Amino acid sequence: MTLAADWVTISALATAAGTLVLALATFASVRSANRAARVAERSLLVGLRPLLVPSRLDDPPQKVAFVEGSYLVVQGGAAVAEADDEAVRLAAALRNVGAGIAVLHGWHFYPERVTTSDHITPEEFTRLSRDIFIAPGEIGFWQGAFRDPSTPAFAEARAAVDGHGDWTAEVLYGDAEGGQRMISRYAMMPREGGGWLAQAGRHWYLDRDDPR
Repeated sequence: MTLAADWVTISALATAAGTLVLALATFASVRSANRAARVAERSLLVGLRPLLVPSRLDDPPQKVAFVEGSYLVVQGGAAVAEADDEAVRLAAALRNVGAGIAVLHGWHFYPERVTTSDHITPEEFTRLSRDIFIAPGEIGFWQGAFRDPSTPAFAEARAAVDGHGDWTAEVLYGDAEGGQRMISRYAMMPREGGGWLAQAGRHWYLDRDDPR
């Protein structure tokens, strides 16, 4: 009886050991599969991620139309603005150096050069009144306008434009799937003869950790 009982015990222990080994192998396999899935997901996202910077100085000019029928012509690597009693119109030439289509969502204007390391929340951005897409490797533009002369924002924007001073724009955009939102900040510096030179300042990821 003792010998039989020992064999039963040994058999049970062997079965338990085998089950444990199988469980560990399954756990390791699942972890490996999860890592592979995360790597594949990141690779897919990289292929969809846009990144907008000012276009090159030798890029062709672009005609930017506004809803009231007026338009601005913005040169490569530059920004342009005009102000009158009814509206302040702004535009900047951009290039998508990322791998995915950029879809512009909104913008925010500062009537001076901004160098802070933080940004406003996505809810504070002014939503664009039309869809603007910029394909990978292609040029495009951002545009914005103030149309209510009774607001302080209109007065600040007009003073910056009429005085041909520094101003800053932050643009909220994402990929064609509605994700990977980013905020890019552009400093507009006055140029001799009119217009502004556009320079990229900071870029922030909203849906993942920043690379810095």
